[in-house]
Amino acid sequence: MIKVLVVGQTPPPFHGQAIMIEETLKANYEGIRLYHVRMGFSKRIDDIGKFRFRKIFHLLGIIIKAVYYKFRHNIKVLYYPPAGPDIIPVYRDLIFLNSTRFLFKRTIFHFRAAGVSTIYEQLSPFLKRLYKRSYFSPDIAIRLSDLNPPDGSFLEAKKEFIVPNGIKDHAQDFLPEIETKKSFCQLLYVGIVRESKGIAVLIETCRLLKKRGAHFRLLIVGKFDSREFQDEIFGKVKEYDLSEEVEFSGVLTGKEKYRRYRLADIFCYPTFYGPESFGLSLLEAMQFSLPVVATKWRGVPSVIKEGINGFLVRIKDSLAFADKLDLLIRNPDLRKTMGARAREIYCQEFSLERYRDRMEKVFLSLEDG
Repeated sequence: MIKVLVVGQTPPPFHGQAIMIEETLKANYEGIRLYHVRMGFSKRIDDIGKFRFRKIFHLLGIIIKAVYYKFRHNIKVLYYPPAGPDIIPVYRDLIFLNSTRFLFKRTIFHFRAAGVSTIYEQLSPFLKRLYKRSYFSPDIAIRLSDLNPPDGSFLEAKKEFIVPNGIKDHAQDFLPEIETKKSFCQLLYVGIVRESKGIAVLIETCRLLKKRGAHFRLLIVGKFDSREFQDEIFGKVKEYDLSEEVEFSGVLTGKEKYRRYRLADIFCYPTFYGPESFGLSLLEAMQFSLPVVATKWRGVPSVIKEGINGFLVRIKDSLAFADKLDLLIRNPDLRKTMGARAREIYCQEFSLERYRDRMEKVFLSLEDG
């Protein structure tokens, strides 16, 4: 029996990493037993990556729990999702891993947030030494896409695996719904609402589409990461006279969120977010047969295939984004064809069952060492 201690966030809040760690823990793997020490640094999505004094005490509690579980259950394998290229989460990793990693015979790093390797050169000599002690030479490195930064090879991992995310098919409960006639094309974005997710670019795109006479509505589902950015975006919507075209719903979960996917015609994902690997919302859109317009950023092109299930444009290019959206808005048959292909790709490559099969092989590979 391979015993693995999984240290990581599970919902709430609901975001890609937390959801996928929860799905990893729920699976039944042959010959593998998972134990869990929950990270709960952030209670809200807009709190992720920000310093709070309470997080220090929470970190100490996680260290104590990890040490307890290790000796109580004789666990030899540590599974841990390293930070992305943001300094505060990296500090957290340095403290946790220097305090616990040496106790475990094997270490698995799952780079759900991509790019921790890119921060190394920015560190002081002292922090570089801590970084090497914390991160270097894991037994296994897992990336979500081979287009993401080569974190595993940079850290000199002994084995490396590519394991894309996979999610439950929620669309099955909604696909039989009767189509409703609309005089406009419904655009959708789902995720945290922040500048690096391309939200300002998307608002500028809407300005261009309205100028061209396109008939559309954009729904943005998610929470703003700051009041300042919210005020900026609301100001642009007012300046561009887009109050009839752009709606903000706030956070939606469960059936209410999936219903919004069902009612949408096109999914928008203009991200250039630093830790991006590829968002779960892309898979949610694909299972609901939505064509996607997204950016050529990190692992996104491993999910969205140009001209097949969507279009890819350069980051921060609102004109190119508008061109592709305009093409889809004016061609319902193209939307239908691309949407059907999107669902096929989801079913073939990104189902929850496929993800769990791949993870089981990763865990079982520990027997080879």
